[in-house]
Amino acid sequence: MSARSRQSIPGTTLFDGTQAIKGYALNKMCYSFNSAANREEFKRAEDSYCRRYGLSEAQRDAVRRRNVLDMIAAGGNVYYLAKLAGIFGLDVQDLGAQQTGTTKEAFKAKLEAAGR
Repeated sequence: MSARSRQSIPGTTLFDGTQAIKGYALNKMCYSFNSAANREEFKRAEDSYCRRYGLSEAQRDAVRRRNVLDMIAAGGNVYYLAKLAGIFGLDVQDLGAQQTGTTKEAFKAKLEAAGR
């Protein structure tokens, strides 16, 4: 598959080498959340914690808005972002709702309908 065809999947940000470089600081910060002490520090001083890891303004803004899709667009890897989403109290269904542009309730109904 050519790079051009991979980049043309509507509504999808592919995590490739370019995105990995772009999101390095964000993903490194999210990896730090393997430590409970770091999660607590983030909760106490979110913006300074983000700055300590060198997040760009776009990344910090996406974090402030709790917008996982924008974090992905800013280079975030969903596996690392799961730690951050957990701090925000978001679960997999919340993330699915964001990805599909629906409410959590509508996303859950869609899942239930697909399971019938």
